[in-house]
Amino acid sequence: MAKRIKILYTIPNFDTAGSGKVVYDLVKHIDKTKFEPHICCMHKRGEFFKQVEALDVPIHISRVAAKYRPFVTLPFRVWKIRQFFKRHQFDAIHSWHWSSDFTEPLAAKLAGIPFVYTKKAMGWGNKSWYWRSQLSSKIVIINSDMKTQFFLNMTDKIQPIPIGLNVNDFGVLEKRYRNSDGYSINHGDFTIVSIANLVAVKGIEVLLEAVMQINNPKLKVFIVGDDSSDYAIDLKEKYTSSGIVFTGKKQDIKSYLALADVFVIPTKDEGRKEGQPIAPIEAMLSGRIVLGSRISGVKDILAPFQEYLFKPGSVEDLKNKLEVIIQMENDNRKELAEQMFEFTSENYAIEKSIQMHEALYLKMIES
Repeated sequence: MAKRIKILYTIPNFDTAGSGKVVYDLVKHIDKTKFEPHICCMHKRGEFFKQVEALDVPIHISRVAAKYRPFVTLPFRVWKIRQFFKRHQFDAIHSWHWSSDFTEPLAAKLAGIPFVYTKKAMGWGNKSWYWRSQLSSKIVIINSDMKTQFFLNMTDKIQPIPIGLNVNDFGVLEKRYRNSDGYSINHGDFTIVSIANLVAVKGIEVLLEAVMQINNPKLKVFIVGDDSSDYAIDLKEKYTSSGIVFTGKKQDIKSYLALADVFVIPTKDEGRKEGQPIAPIEAMLSGRIVLGSRISGVKDILAPFQEYLFKPGSVEDLKNKLEVIIQMENDNRKELAEQMFEFTSENYAIEKSIQMHEALYLKMIES
């Protein structure tokens, strides 16, 4: 049997699902006959870490991103990381660190090990991102805008690979009128669902203003997500209506998607934006129509459905798009939902993502 390729996945922690779930899926599904995955993180805290341990792959608890200060001892700290990489003889390193740290790719270069990082969010902001990118062998981008906004002068390093989901975890949900948390709607209601941690950039007030302007008693809205922020509290005070429900953070997301006729992601085009939001993909894989603001990431998810993108922050545009869906015949809604399901199941399946990652690792090692 040929020697397996040893890949190290680095990530700060598994405290939250987010990127941790993506790394988990990569490690779980990668071809173990060809690759030997390892994980490196800084600690074992968090409930999700138990699932990571159950993967039964080597897990290293170590810091692989050095603090810059004091500068006089920085070379020593980088060399220590280099020694860790070298000692374990990794063939490639894939970083899922969120920050612009350049010490990790520098240590990998000193060890002579190919290094790739995934650019996860639409932020740049400092020169460290430039050096992190220059020191990397490859850079994975998860939406089309990243190439033009950040990497026009590094196109030889760029590899587009969207985050993949396990399509088998989803499937077209039967329409429900009561869910597992006891929320109910009436036959004839038109139900809108949005799932997000409630911070200002999510633009939930744009959705609620559009709903208020439509002024249809049959409209029901469920805002699902952590509602403890000042922004969320202000929203709940301003938009008090029997048709608008703030559920707080929930685990059983599918039970809310089962209530939905349409899912809306109204994120604004400002502040720290996600690279590829997952919730609208989950909605489409559950057989739900999605309306989204025309921002990075969302534009890719709805690329074949341009008429269902609206101008970020525009209450009027979203209102008009919602009214189009509301006035659709049921058969037309069903057909549109099926088209969205087919697009996401083909383009965002975990199997496709794994194949693209495996090909990337082989290319890195061979070059």
